[in-house]
Amino acid sequence: MSRTGALHLASGLGGLIGKEQVKSSVEQYEKYHDLHGGEAKSRASNYADVANKYYDLVTSFYEYGWGESFHFANRWEGETLRESIKRYEHFIALQLGLTDGMKVLDVGCGIGGPLREIARFSSASVTGLNNNEYQITRGQELIDLAGLSKRCNFVKGDFMHMPFPDDTFDAAYAIEATCHAPDAVGCYMEIHRVLRPGQPMAFYEWCMTERFDPGNPRHVAAKAEIELGNGLVDIRTTAQCLQAVKDAGFEVISAKDVAEDSAVPWYQPLDPDAGASWTSANGFRLSRVGRLVTHAMVKAMERLGVAPEGSVRVSGLMETAGEGLVKGGREGIFTPMFFVLARKKPNLLTGTENV
Repeated sequence: MSRTGALHLASGLGGLIGKEQVKSSVEQYEKYHDLHGGEAKSRASNYADVANKYYDLVTSFYEYGWGESFHFANRWEGETLRESIKRYEHFIALQLGLTDGMKVLDVGCGIGGPLREIARFSSASVTGLNNNEYQITRGQELIDLAGLSKRCNFVKGDFMHMPFPDDTFDAAYAIEATCHAPDAVGCYMEIHRVLRPGQPMAFYEWCMTERFDPGNPRHVAAKAEIELGNGLVDIRTTAQCLQAVKDAGFEVISAKDVAEDSAVPWYQPLDPDAGASWTSANGFRLSRVGRLVTHAMVKAMERLGVAPEGSVRVSGLMETAGEGLVKGGREGIFTPMFFVLARKKPNLLTGTENV
């Protein structure tokens, strides 16, 4: 089960980074980003270090606030956040046509919340690819607890250089993960390579929308906050994302910003002005007041030596993430759910196609 207590938050903070190195690690991480004098070119050259430091530092915060699935979801009126997250994951499984016997790749799987839910829902076998050792260790614990070890597994690897042979998987998906890639075309080409001919890929991508104006300082500041608070290199636009899918060799079946169909704003859990709910522990923790309470709690735990030095700065990253996401959502310049369904073209010489 998810670790939702304060002591679990403190003990997990830093992941596999030594507790005495948390402060220096968060300082190094911050220096990659624009708001601390960094630039996108440096982040792209060091994308693996950016993402690994970020997820070692913040995974316990994510699990404390969100649960096991670290992503947003479009919401219907009367639907809880947890219900919407499950439906969101079921939707991608249905779009891919997942069934028993299929071999599926989850690209950038986190601690495997979606992986486990999709495996249970579809009866497919799902392999999670992740380059962060701490998340894999935690995810394997959760797989064992769920009794899914025969259907789910993790592989450590970089999604820019996947450790799989060509034509391995029957389907692939990514949920808010490939936004960490330094080169979208290169990442999508790797997914293309490991898919069997004729087989589908689907993902939800973090993107700047067509409303984003790179000449607007307010827009640029919100984008920089999202990148700093979420371990990103350089957020692509929806148009750039879609073109990258095509350039990687995929045939696009459908593409849509599903946030446009969300009756409840996707950023509502983070924004009291959008009606953030305090009726559950998770709802309160995600709200602005809840985040301030968490920050104060982490500050006290660091002062008492329960949490490592530097923990307050990590908590500050989470607050920056929340503020930037709310700004981007309110202005409609950012979406975490640009959905693309595509497929690798069939091999016309052999007639290889979906089965």
